[in-house]
Amino acid sequence: MRGCCAVVEDGFIYEEETHFTVLKTSLFFAGDGFTVYDCKGQLVFRVDTYGPDSDKSELVLMDASGKCLLTVRRKRPSLHQRWEGFLGERVEGQKPIFSVRRSSMIGRSGLTVDMYNNSGEEYHIEGSYAQRCCAFFNAEKESVAEIRRKVDASANVMLGKDVFCLSLRPGFDGAFAMGLILVLDQIYGDDEVVDDNSKVTVHPTTEDAS
Repeated sequence: MRGCCAVVEDGFIYEEETHFTVLKTSLFFAGDGFTVYDCKGQLVFRVDTYGPDSDKSELVLMDASGKCLLTVRRKRPSLHQRWEGFLGERVEGQKPIFSVRRSSMIGRSGLTVDMYNNSGEEYHIEGSYAQRCCAFFNAEKESVAEIRRKVDASANVMLGKDVFCLSLRPGFDGAFAMGLILVLDQIYGDDEVVDDNSKVTVHPTTEDAS
């Protein structure tokens, strides 16, 4: 993959393909959101301000210690849903580092990501976030990340859509990928999806079948 560089932080770029387990917590309780674990069960990212009473037009991605890594904010006014990303905890007057807009693909989770610090650089997300089946591509159409449903290898059961996998290709910023997932969830998270396994509960460190 060409032109790899950190969007958010060097510490979340990995030399080997990396797999995270992402848990989207219940939206019926305050202080919920996302928690993200690595293959060893260690907490990597979290989003806490995502409850029913919170302002969902601005979300903050944090690392395991609570450090603010990235803020995604819905841009208003906008004819189409457009979001912008800011390094750290956004302050008034701060310039965004990227913007996200819906693509023209009807019925699918199509997003285009424009990078402000590197003219001409962009990413595309294709697939169905509601089904937890998306691929992230760079401008050269190379796959850089993927979202897919998680399987409990011990029982050979596909888990509910609130537990899913995020796979990163070597050199792609994991914090940036999670910021894009926050936007996907805001735009497409309420799309109807048939899910017969939504009541299955597992420990987040359960490994997928290799």
